[in-house]
Amino acid sequence: MHRNRKAMPRVLTARSVAIALLAAAAGLAGCQRGSSNGPAVSTTGPPGCPAAQATAEAAVARAEKTDGARNGPAGGPAAVSGKSIVYVAQTMTNPGVAGVANGVRDAARVIGWNVRVIDGGGSPAGIQAAMSEAVALKPSGIVIGGFDPGSTSQQVTQANTAGIPLIGWHALASPGPSKRPALFTNVTTRVEDVAGISAQWVIARSDGRAGVVLITDASIPFAKRKSDLIRKELATCSGVRLLAYENIPIPDASSRTPREVSTLLSRYENGWTHSIAINDLYFADAAPAFRAAGRQGSAPPFNIGAGDGDPSAFQRINSGQYQAATVPEPLAQQGWQIVDEFNRAFAHRPASGYVAPVHVATAANSAGATTWDPPGYRETYRRIWGR
Repeated sequence: MHRNRKAMPRVLTARSVAIALLAAAAGLAGCQRGSSNGPAVSTTGPPGCPAAQATAEAAVARAEKTDGARNGPAGGPAAVSGKSIVYVAQTMTNPGVAGVANGVRDAARVIGWNVRVIDGGGSPAGIQAAMSEAVALKPSGIVIGGFDPGSTSQQVTQANTAGIPLIGWHALASPGPSKRPALFTNVTTRVEDVAGISAQWVIARSDGRAGVVLITDASIPFAKRKSDLIRKELATCSGVRLLAYENIPIPDASSRTPREVSTLLSRYENGWTHSIAINDLYFADAAPAFRAAGRQGSAPPFNIGAGDGDPSAFQRINSGQYQAATVPEPLAQQGWQIVDEFNRAFAHRPASGYVAPVHVATAANSAGATTWDPPGYRETYRRIWGR
């Protein structure tokens, strides 16, 4: 996700967008500004957790595979011809939003549709204007690309009234159809799956003995839920200790993360063996503090990002620079899925129900790539569409 970051004078960087997307995806509520808590517990003591470790190792082994058992739905309607799609982007400077847009374009060329991308520029006013323009064009369908449809409720109502199907990408916290707001479907991975595999990666990688720091933004309900699920899964292993639960609001990540990491390194020293963050961006901010403390990029603590998988995260992973793994979104595949879901809507068929399985990307299985692009889904959709 499910992903919003701050900008220089009116120009949004990829970082500023990720900050904005995370906040928009969940809506802001109950704001804890930032805290650190958790006992200074050593990883010595109880042995590992054989049963939980075995479960985690099997799950991680599946998630690290790059071949994929079934990348796409089992079947669906043949291609409906002569359609046009408008992709309203939260901002095209965000790698996730842009990656999905490119996937939509590629799939549309195959199925024979026209696609227009309208960039909302990352601001509420810009997104509302982009949605208004999209509705006025009277396309066959509109994609809500990475922003909360509640922020454009008037335009959503207009589209619904005009009979224009809406499909979201990371527009809501959960995948699938939605009645309020009225979306034909929302394309995203499941937060439960992303949280679970992130914690299981730590359990498996550590042989059930780890001292973990967990970083979240508790002011964002979606992020808070993800980190709560991570804590729950870590607790299945008696040999894993949660050393600290760091609440660092994403807008403050650049300034807060280096300072907090320095404090944690002093407090826990070698007892801190692994980290999980609700978004990869924290590890970009943590790197200077690790470096200043003399930590090697490929040494403990081993860090995994529970969601995002932007190119910079892959670059850190592939070069062994303070991040060992990420749970990335299959952006291009999700773009093809969006086109397939529209085809179902146009054919008066229900949404596919397909949700891409979680994947764990590491230096060992990414082969130097900077995105996660599963094999086989293009062939699957071509077969379904008869293209």
